[in-house]
Amino acid sequence: MTRAPANLMAVRSLLLTHLDVDPKTSRPQDLEPAEVGIVGDASHRGGYHCGSDRVVSGDYSVVESTRDSSGLTLDASGLDVGDFSVKSGGRTHDLRSFSVWCVQQCTAGTADTRDIREIIYSPDGKTVKRWDRLGKRSTGDSSHLWHTHFSFFRDSTKAGRDQTPLFRRYLTEIGLISPPTPEDDMSEKAENEIHQVYLGTFYGGSSMGRAVDPDGAGPAGASNSLVAKLDYLMARLDGVVAGVTTLQGKDWTDEPAIIAGVLAGLSPQRLAEALATAGLTPAAIAAAVPQDMARKVVDELTARLSS
Repeated sequence: MTRAPANLMAVRSLLLTHLDVDPKTSRPQDLEPAEVGIVGDASHRGGYHCGSDRVVSGDYSVVESTRDSSGLTLDASGLDVGDFSVKSGGRTHDLRSFSVWCVQQCTAGTADTRDIREIIYSPDGKTVKRWDRLGKRSTGDSSHLWHTHFSFFRDSTKAGRDQTPLFRRYLTEIGLISPPTPEDDMSEKAENEIHQVYLGTFYGGSSMGRAVDPDGAGPAGASNSLVAKLDYLMARLDGVVAGVTTLQGKDWTDEPAIIAGVLAGLSPQRLAEALATAGLTPAAIAAAVPQDMARKVVDELTARLSS
């Protein structure tokens, strides 16, 4: 027996929740429960409102696409939406504008329309049009002047794929549903990733590498958390800074040793040539160095030049 699948029942419920403004009273401007249908009546044969027990030989809702033939079950895969008129955001929205908007989304190829095979509708209440993803059909009967038909590929119905996003987006755009806040829109995966970052920062974990002792002999225990590693790094940097400060107070210039090292590498001949080229004499060199070293330099140079 043909049945109404849960995913299309969810679409029906969503539309009635927001477009049947007064559920307790039947009003022409409201979308009434009887105007949102999924399963055809008992005499209905063939098409997307029928499941496998009611399709006919060569049924277009089965044979024109492998997505339909592979997804055929007892579930119907069509949805009819009747007339309504609702005011929101300073504008009036009705079945015509709703249908045109849905067709525009299909034409644009939005992700939430990928399972829609066709929409049979009227943009003005006078002419029936048909948008067909397969490009095989372009018209519909006159009953679609007052209701719009949606066909969903049967494989999506068989898979139970959620079809509410398109209709929820429409209701959001016309102002009947508030857009989700960033907090509400955060996925469970994103929340878990943020929590893992928090744990790694303050408590560490199996993916945080080796543990360190952040304060040496201090009270803190070894940990591989990011905070512990930063404390460990800062402690080592403090030690380096202290060492550099200590070294800054030392005299790193041993002039006699430097002079001896330089002179040791010069033969008398090379020394004489270098001084002559530079136009220097022992006396000139002595004048350029500290007085307490001048005599040592002059004596050493004189001795080497005379040897």
